[in-house]
Amino acid sequence: MAKNESGPADIVPASGHERSTDVVLGTAVVSPDAFPDPGLPPHRLRVVDTDPKAAKKAERVVYALFYLSIVGSVFAVFAYMFFALDPNDLNSVRLNNLYIGLGITLSLLAIGIAAVHWGKAVMADHESVDERHPTRGSEETRARAIEIFKEADAESGFSRRSLIRNGLIASLVAFPLPAIALFRGLAPMDVDPNNELKHTMWEKGLRLTRDPSGLPIKASDLTIGSAFQVIPEGLADLPPHERLDAKAKAAVILVRMKPEELNWTSAERESWSYQGIVAYSKICTHVGCPVALYEQQTHHLLCPCHQSQFDLENECKVIFGPAARPLPQLPITVDSEGYLVAARGFDQPVGPSFWERLN
Repeated sequence: MAKNESGPADIVPASGHERSTDVVLGTAVVSPDAFPDPGLPPHRLRVVDTDPKAAKKAERVVYALFYLSIVGSVFAVFAYMFFALDPNDLNSVRLNNLYIGLGITLSLLAIGIAAVHWGKAVMADHESVDERHPTRGSEETRARAIEIFKEADAESGFSRRSLIRNGLIASLVAFPLPAIALFRGLAPMDVDPNNELKHTMWEKGLRLTRDPSGLPIKASDLTIGSAFQVIPEGLADLPPHERLDAKAKAAVILVRMKPEELNWTSAERESWSYQGIVAYSKICTHVGCPVALYEQQTHHLLCPCHQSQFDLENECKVIFGPAARPLPQLPITVDSEGYLVAARGFDQPVGPSFWERLN
């Protein structure tokens, strides 16, 4: 007799006359019907299922957490709008950020804990089986589905427990408020953002200087393929709280290419460069991140935040990414000493495109 090399404990398919679900264990055929269905374990009642006082306490905890979330949202907005900031005192900035963060944390954490506690202690607690149907059910099945939704509403107590429901709705309405306040603060509330972004430090005759040293740049300092981070002359002399705002609008990237590689749509724009040297705003037109990467071989400028790409050969037009318009160009020329200077300010507002614009 040939030896069974697979061993007596190996499982192999049964012969064709046996059910496909049967298996051969050694020489014995075992049917799945031989194993009894263990069923669900005995249901354990929670304290809230047997004690009405505990159930009421759990309900109070849930809506109290929802209202605590509202307190956190309001506190974050209050800290952002009314906490005194001293531009020369970094501790006040740190405390302001701390209070805003604590408020937002309290808001989100309270909602999360309330939702978990609601599901564990307040909603109905029983096991059920939900049969799935691979195709559209009959009208009777669809009507039963509507009944199931109504049963779920009854079990959760969403309609019946008005304090919990109203607390949830109010907390969900309140928790986005800190974000709205923070985003609204991106621009001054007493000025036109479009006009504010259109005017920068750049003006006719102002020298281009290196960032951050402030040293003026000569055209001869740039070789083909080189790129400089540029700020206006005099920026470093501004007070600290004004310097950052001015730089956020006036930062420029300066690149030298071969003049024949630049494609212009008009003779006027061709005069905005000098011997292949071009200057463009460093502020991405998507959401204002700094465009900090230059690909020397492709002549592309890249924004690292959301991967927008701009083509230096073709007036910095967008060739990839979410940015909606080209980078604004700074017209440049040279002064009598050979230093690069601005011929005038930017040709259009700098920065993000989500503000209303007239051009």
